[in-house]
Amino acid sequence: MQVTRRQFFKVCTGGLVTSSIAALGFSPAKALAEVREFKLASTTETRNTCPYCSVSCGLIMHSMGDKAKNAELSIFHIEGDPDHPVNRGTLCPKGAGLLDFIHSPNRLRYPEYRAPGSNEWKRISWDEAFDKVSRLMKNDRDKNFVAKNDAGVTVNRWLTTGFLAASASSNESGHVTHKVVRSTGILAFDNQARV
Repeated sequence: MQVTRRQFFKVCTGGLVTSSIAALGFSPAKALAEVREFKLASTTETRNTCPYCSVSCGLIMHSMGDKAKNAELSIFHIEGDPDHPVNRGTLCPKGAGLLDFIHSPNRLRYPEYRAPGSNEWKRISWDEAFDKVSRLMKNDRDKNFVAKNDAGVTVNRWLTTGFLAASASSNESGHVTHKVVRSTGILAFDNQARV
């Protein structure tokens, strides 16, 4: 290998500068070996349940920003909850992809209503949505409730409406939901856990 005089001086000067800096205590190895802060150390941790299937896996959602800094909370990491008795920290592919679901621009964030015969949806408030659902249920029950069958036996049935309960509910809320739905006379009642 042929080295010119100029190249030789450049290599020697670079070595001398590097060794002088290291001798003064500015070792790049020490500077690069600093301890980095764990990325989840300053996050807000929220426990929740996966919304996909009836297994009801536990989640830990990490969000950045707190109210003291006037920053809006934004979820940036989701993992399985190792303390949850169902999944013990594991997630299926759908649960592992929840972050994309949360930040999807197509995610519905408010109730919408499409009038009969219309082809466009319009945004309504949550109060309007609850009022509309309860009014439609009341009208249907008043119209189709069967108090007695053909033999004159009291049956108290409402056969034109069904109810599908969420599987991520606790036993207590499931029991209360069952009592409320059955008290209206609805017979078509099921839980997502069986679907």
